[in-house]
Amino acid sequence: MSQFASYADRYSMIKMRREDGILEMRFHTDEGPLHWSLEPHAQLEQAFLDVGRDPDNEVIILTGTGDVFSGPRVGAEGHNHKRKPVTPTEWYPIGWEGKHLQMNLLNIEVPVISAINGPAYRHAEIPLLSDITIASDTAAFQDSAHFTAGLLPGDGVHVVFPHLMGANRGRYFLLTGQTLNAEQALAWGLVNEVVAPQQVLPRAWEHARLLMQQTPLLRRHARVLLTHGLKKKMHDLLAYGLALEGFAASQQKTA
Repeated sequence: MSQFASYADRYSMIKMRREDGILEMRFHTDEGPLHWSLEPHAQLEQAFLDVGRDPDNEVIILTGTGDVFSGPRVGAEGHNHKRKPVTPTEWYPIGWEGKHLQMNLLNIEVPVISAINGPAYRHAEIPLLSDITIASDTAAFQDSAHFTAGLLPGDGVHVVFPHLMGANRGRYFLLTGQTLNAEQALAWGLVNEVVAPQQVLPRAWEHARLLMQQTPLLRRHARVLLTHGLKKKMHDLLAYGLALEGFAASQQKTA
C-alpha cells in the first residue's frame, strides 16, 4: 500500500486527489462549503502532517467547496458567538492543535498553491500561507471568529496578517472585524491573482504543472527558503499568542 493510500480517505472534511505528483486538498462539510468547528481544526492539523511526510507529494493545492472557502461568518446566519469561559484543561487540546496546525502546513517542504473559491470568513490565514494564492473575484477575507466574537486573535492570525499586510493594517483588520474583498486583498498583497470563479482551480493547476517542470530539490528548497522568515515569527509568537488566548478565554464576559 502506498503512503498516500494510508491517509487519502482518512478525513471526513478533506477530499484528496493526486495526479502526477500534484495533490489537491479540497475542504468541505458534507460536500458543501467548509463549516469551521473543532472537527476541521483537528483534521487539518493531522492532514498537513500526513501530506508533508509523503515524499511523493510534489506540489500541493488547497481549495474549498462551492461558493465559500470557509465559514460561516461568526454572528451571521444565526451562528451563536456567545462564549462561556474555558478552563486550562478544556483549552489545552485546542491550544495544542492550534500550535501545530499552521506549523504543519508551513513544514510541508514542497510548494503550496491556494485556489480560494469564495469568501474565507474563518481561518483565512490558512490559504494565505500558500506560496501562490489564486482568488475568485467573489472571495472576501475576514477574521470573524476572534476579537469581535470575544476571542483573542492569538492562534497565528496575529502573526500572519500583520506579516502580509503590514503592522498597522493587520492590527486594524484583527481588532475591527474588517472584511476585505478580492481586489483589496490583491492590492494589499494577500493574494497574487484574482480570476473568475470557474477559473480559480484550473489556474492553480496550471501553476502547479509549471512548478513541476523544475527539479524536485529546486522546488523543495525554494519552499523551505521562502517560508523561513515566517516560520521564525511563528516559532517566536504562536505559542505565546495561544497562551494569552486561552487565558483571556477563561474570563467571564461582563457586558
